[in-house]
Amino acid sequence: MRSSPRAWKERCRCGASSTWGARWRRASIWRAPATPPAWRRCWWLATSTRRSSAQLREGAPGAPRRVARPSARGGYARRVPPRATLRDLALAAARAAGSEVLSARSDARALAPESKSAGDYVTAVDRAAEAAALAVLAAGTPEIPVLAEESGGVAAERMWVVDPVDGTTNLLRGYPEVGVSVALVEHGRPVAGAVTAPLTGEAWCAALGEGAFDGSGRRLGVRERPGAEVVATGFPFRRKADNLARYQPVLEAALRRFEDLRRPGAASLDLAYAAAGVWDGYFELGLALWDIAAGALLVREAGGVVTDWAGDADAVFRSGDILAGTPGWHAAMLELIGTARIAVP
Repeated sequence: MRSSPRAWKERCRCGASSTWGARWRRASIWRAPATPPAWRRCWWLATSTRRSSAQLREGAPGAPRRVARPSARGGYARRVPPRATLRDLALAAARAAGSEVLSARSDARALAPESKSAGDYVTAVDRAAEAAALAVLAAGTPEIPVLAEESGGVAAERMWVVDPVDGTTNLLRGYPEVGVSVALVEHGRPVAGAVTAPLTGEAWCAALGEGAFDGSGRRLGVRERPGAEVVATGFPFRRKADNLARYQPVLEAALRRFEDLRRPGAASLDLAYAAAGVWDGYFELGLALWDIAAGALLVREAGGVVTDWAGDADAVFRSGDILAGTPGWHAAMLELIGTARIAVP
């Protein structure tokens, strides 16, 4: 007997349990052509807005896909492209981490900070959120290693990268710009990922070649605003002495060139907002792979351009020196950087 939609909604909340991960793995293989997989129903019910027929045609997460045919061995192959499947797993992991952030936001003990370096903190919330995300990933894809901000890991050709709390200082001070970032990286490039903002309830996800979407299934797209660009940035705190010499002349030139600049303090959210057209671009130096992998994929799948400060689309994930935004803004920034560097000693 089938469960009611209400019962499904209660059971399918993305959590950090191995039970959910096992269900996700089982449901990603068709048992019968007419049976919608459990994790698809979970994603659909977790959203607050019904998808239009146009959104369904565009391949939004939760959209019906072509039924798989039986294989020669008598079973059914995966009914969705692997990257789209992994995108949804990334979203589930990010939501699981976000739940830990929400539950601990008023817990003074959980928010007691430990300093990793100047301006860089870790709390019990960071560790709990990371554990929740890693549990979902381990249950869903035990064969894929993880590189995470707090627990570390070993870099691999195919790996998950996780930032469980992007903006810990913001969280400690009650500022809601706090993100969670989960991405699958293959051969140095992100191919699936998700970013969530647990304190505001926002979410975004993308898979390579599948487009980028927000939490209601709306497709994201960058927007050109020549002469009226509002740009996000971040002040370097890693290798500060080296990076400030490069950053300051570019910051000054950007202040003169664009309409306005913002510095919210969470790179993953800045990139998500650039993909959604809130910001026209985002630039910063010296970020880690887990800071930018998921957000960079969002921008690219939304029609934007992501490179390092020299215009290299691959080196950005090694250096963490990022330019991400509309094609027009990106071209203007490369020109601006070329001019500003003349003044750098």
